[in-house]
Amino acid sequence: MKQIMITLTMLFFSVWQAWSQQNVIAGYPMLGDNAPSFTAQSTTGKINFPKDYTGSWKIIFSHPADFTPVCSTELLELGEMQDDFNKWGVKLIILSTDKLSTHQQWVQSMETIRYKDKDPVKIDFPLVADEDHVISKKYGMMQPNTNTTKDVRGVYIIDPQDKIRAMFFYPMSVGRNMDEIKRTLIALQTADQHNVLTPANWQPGGDVLLQSTKNPPDQSELAKQTSPDVYQLSWYLTFMKLNK
Repeated sequence: MKQIMITLTMLFFSVWQAWSQQNVIAGYPMLGDNAPSFTAQSTTGKINFPKDYTGSWKIIFSHPADFTPVCSTELLELGEMQDDFNKWGVKLIILSTDKLSTHQQWVQSMETIRYKDKDPVKIDFPLVADEDHVISKKYGMMQPNTNTTKDVRGVYIIDPQDKIRAMFFYPMSVGRNMDEIKRTLIALQTADQHNVLTPANWQPGGDVLLQSTKNPPDQSELAKQTSPDVYQLSWYLTFMKLNK
C-alpha cells in the first residue's frame, strides 16, 4: 500500500509539473521576467520588440478589437497624453487582434473625433497587428486553449532593461485608468532613481519611504544621521522628502 501511495504521488507530481510548464510556455510572464519578444507589422511600420525600444521605458496596451467603444476612449486619452509620455521617456505600443488595414482605418477615424470637446489628436504611437493571436498568448492575455479575444485587456509596464515591472488586467466593460497607469510609471522611475519606496496613494512629488530593517536601533541611528528631509513615524516607517 505504501508503495502504491508513493507511485500515485509521483504520478500526480509529474502531471502537475507538466501542466505547470505548459502554462508557463503558453505565455504567462511575471514581474521581473524578460518581456517576451515579437516581430510584427504596425501602423508605423515593422516592429522588433523589445529590441527596437531597449533603453527606454515601454508600455504595452492590448485590446480585443478595433472600433470598440471603451478602447476607443482609451486610445483617445493616450493620444492626449503623448507629450507627457515622451517627457517621461516612454514608448507606447498598442496591441490589437485585428488586421493592419483595420488598425489604419480606426486610427484615421479617431483622428477626426473631438473627444471631450477637445481638438482632434494625431495618434503617433503604433498599433500592432496580432491577427493570429500569437503575441497576445505570449503575454498571457488569452487563455492558451482558446481563441476568444475577450481577455485581451492588459497593460504591461516594461523598463529600459526590458524587464516587466508592472501588470494590469481589466474586464471588457471597464475603461482603464490612465492616471493610475501614469502614477505607477512615475513611481517606478522614482523608486529606481532614488532607491526608495512609494507609500499608499503616493502621487508624484510626494514623500517617499526608505527601506526598513529588523533592527530598530540601526534604523533610529539612520534617521539621526541623515538630512532634515528624513522623518520617522516608527522605526519601521521612515519617510523622506524628495526635491521637487
